[in-house]
Amino acid sequence: MRNRLRLKPAPRVQPWHPHAWQLQSLLLGYPDERQAGHLALARGAAPALPTEVREPLLRFAGHAEETGTEALAAAYVATFDHRRRCCPYLTYYAHGDTRKRGVALLRLKQTYAKGGLRLTDDELPDHLAVVLEFAAIDPPAGLRLLTGHRAGLELLRLALREENSPWAALLDSVSATLPPLAGDQHEAVARLAAEGPPGEEVGLDPYAPPRYTPAPPAGGPR
Repeated sequence: MRNRLRLKPAPRVQPWHPHAWQLQSLLLGYPDERQAGHLALARGAAPALPTEVREPLLRFAGHAEETGTEALAAAYVATFDHRRRCCPYLTYYAHGDTRKRGVALLRLKQTYAKGGLRLTDDELPDHLAVVLEFAAIDPPAGLRLLTGHRAGLELLRLALREENSPWAALLDSVSATLPPLAGDQHEAVARLAAEGPPGEEVGLDPYAPPRYTPAPPAGGPR
């Protein structure tokens, strides 16, 4: 008897994915004294990326260069620390401040350890910059993580657009590295927008951890 079950094909990792994810990770970190180097790295590596990934990344780079590190850092805090709907911690969208989120964070750390990424104690593993850093190191596993959090990523992208945030361009760039939203993912985004994440409060404030500032890769993007 023919098996009529249709399985979704696994997303494919393109050769340029790790480079894009590394650049996006660096630019989604808190702007500090390394910002100029990150922007120079993005300018140098971006031409090798597809247009839909490259152009929004370069738009953000241009804005960051015009704004300057100090003003950009203030905007970063105002956007990601003071606007809950612009939360960069991806498990928050799936689990809210519930016990399930604590389990999800632990599993992420275990996944990273297997892939060779070790975090310090003051870094939460679900910050988008950290997820992208891991994706650059282990692209197949990273792509699975990013697609698994597709609804949260899309909601963050839309929220940043509504705020006219320059970081919306980086989320456009990240989105362009992923498969298009499927029907069930569209429903998940609409449900999240209408209802918000689960609400069992357990003291896991997504804005409590110190800001993540990924270190630049040795020798350019991986």
